[in-house]
Amino acid sequence: MSNGNAAPSPALLIVEDDLALQRQIRWSLDSFETVTAADRESALAQFRRHTPPVVTMDLGLPPDPDEASEGFRLLEQLLDIDPDVKVIVLTGQNAKAHALRAVAQGAYDFLAKPFEPDVLKLTVERALRLAELQAENRRLRSADGVDALGGLITRDAPMLRLARTVERVASSNATVLLLGESGTGKEVLAQGLHAASKRTGRFVAINCAAIPENLLESELFGYEKGAFTGASKTTPGKIETAHNGTLMLDEIGDLPASLQAKLLRFLEQRTIERLGGRSEIAVDVRVVCATHQDLKNQIRDGRFREDLYYRLAEIVLEIPPLRERTGDAVLLAHAFLRRFAQEQRRPGLMFSEDAIRAIEGHGWPGNVRELLNCIKRAAIMADGERIGASDLGLGAAAEAASQGDDGTGPSDLNLRALRDKVERDAIVTALARTDGNVGRAAELLGVSRPTIYDLMKRLGIK
Repeated sequence: MSNGNAAPSPALLIVEDDLALQRQIRWSLDSFETVTAADRESALAQFRRHTPPVVTMDLGLPPDPDEASEGFRLLEQLLDIDPDVKVIVLTGQNAKAHALRAVAQGAYDFLAKPFEPDVLKLTVERALRLAELQAENRRLRSADGVDALGGLITRDAPMLRLARTVERVASSNATVLLLGESGTGKEVLAQGLHAASKRTGRFVAINCAAIPENLLESELFGYEKGAFTGASKTTPGKIETAHNGTLMLDEIGDLPASLQAKLLRFLEQRTIERLGGRSEIAVDVRVVCATHQDLKNQIRDGRFREDLYYRLAEIVLEIPPLRERTGDAVLLAHAFLRRFAQEQRRPGLMFSEDAIRAIEGHGWPGNVRELLNCIKRAAIMADGERIGASDLGLGAAAEAASQGDDGTGPSDLNLRALRDKVERDAIVTALARTDGNVGRAAELLGVSRPTIYDLMKRLGIK
């Protein structure tokens, strides 16, 4: 019950045309705030008005599972309005095919009639809890500013710290150097850096490795009319185009030596001269560079200027490869699948358990770019609504996952064992840092001395 003048928002919409059964369901779920509807139109009206996170509904099934029904139409419309709604389908004992079809189209779960009230209540509670967790996750991502970072999707602690660093340096004019393997998302972070800044100009990117050396100078600095054969008009370069904005120099390690000195001069003086021009043009631009190469090795080999490196490396951010980001491969895979399922108008697409294991077990040498292409291909080519390991085309990882012998089964997800390992590692590290001083180790870990002794005894640490 509510404690104010306004009634609380209902957590549950009950859709049932049998009024006696409707009352029974409502009585079974009397601990929840509910609203009811007896047909599709009134259900849509109630859903739009109250936006409950959970819906129970009778499909109103036709004889043939492949035929449409009011229930299936309602399910589709509810998911169009709110893709995150949890729909629990109530079906007859002999309607399993319809129920499975409903789940494939996006329903959360199904129960066969007659159902146990306690089972229905437990199913609703689980659906509500999941909806609350997903809503909280979206709220935290928004509050953390992750959405401002070019749509960066991660739960990995090092990546989240990297995102926070990007936000902190965004308001400055410091030149940022992004290091990481190809496909790790360097341009996503660069765009996020621009979005989080107060700059009013454009985000302009140029790939130094993709443009021939004889054209790269004119692309960067622009040219005057008649500067060379074919220069029929004055054309600003990328640096000038990014005035008051952000310039991303991707693959800066491939910048020709002849242009490194000219770029250094621009970074020091913040003026440029177009090819064939005689006047200096002042440009206010934030420079972000990215490369997968080891610039310090290139400096030692004489292929990259050391003074330019230190101009570019005012802030250095190292982006970890996908294989080192805990849980991100599957998290991103689900996000990509939702995107491509919507594009392909196949809302019921989902991963099988063996596909999840294959994604977790694959090394992703091509990082996020490889994962994106893999999921896109699977979403297009999958025959049914469920994407299996074989649909991903990951070779040995997919084959091992399909056979269930990849070593990433439930036994590896034993929460107690994982927690013991984390606690053991933390205590051992703290004791090493404090040279075996238990009191100082307890302070370092933020626990009491008796607590750390209890943990040491339980974990067998001497």
